Amino acid sequence: MHLRSDSFEHDAPIPARCAFGTYDPESHVRLSDNKSPHLAWSGAPAETQSYVVICTDFDVPSKADDVNQEGKTVPYDLPRVAFHHWALVDVPASKTELAEGELCDGITPRGKSGPESAGGTRSGLNGYTEWFAGDADMSGDYYGYDGPCPPWNDERVHRYHFVVYALSVPRAPVEGTFRVEQVLEAIAPHVVAKAGLAGTYHIYPDAR
Repeated sequence: MHLRSDSFEHDAPIPARCAFGTYDPESHVRLSDNKSPHLAWSGAPAETQSYVVICTDFDVPSKADDVNQEGKTVPYDLPRVAFHHWALVDVPASKTELAEGELCDGITPRGKSGPESAGGTRSGLNGYTEWFAGDADMSGDYYGYDGPCPPWNDERVHRYHFVVYALSVPRAPVEGTFRVEQVLEAIAPHVVAKAGLAGTYHIYPDAR
């Protein structure tokens, strides 16, 4: 299989319009357009009956002590953990392209509804569910795609991994509210092919 995007090239910057937050010279960060990126894939095996789309940032700081703190930066060499931005399941086998903004166009305070989503697909919870848990204005269940918003003082450029999995079943074997980890475990016996694409993003001007 092969995965590509018209929104960004492999290993190249993701545009701010596909991000949750973007750089602001006065306040460090502001909300952005949060459009889900264009994705198109090809070369799936004949036995494919559905697709799953996952997006994960593996460069999230393992400790939040210095995150978004004035006068501090998040060290480049700080150990990193995963933050999931997207879990989309039950994409029909006949569909091999997602238009930019098709699954998300703008920020929904307290999160988009789910798990049911456009075109008969289902969406899992993303990492913003936990991130905003203590925020009185933004707390809620964040389903579907919500784009990059790395710490505005992080020295490291983050890399976002998009993966499309081709499955031999028409419906992913997850029910109710689900997360990326549950999807990956449930689909493992049914994956017949996969393809990946990565983009980069940062808000801190001196990130490297």
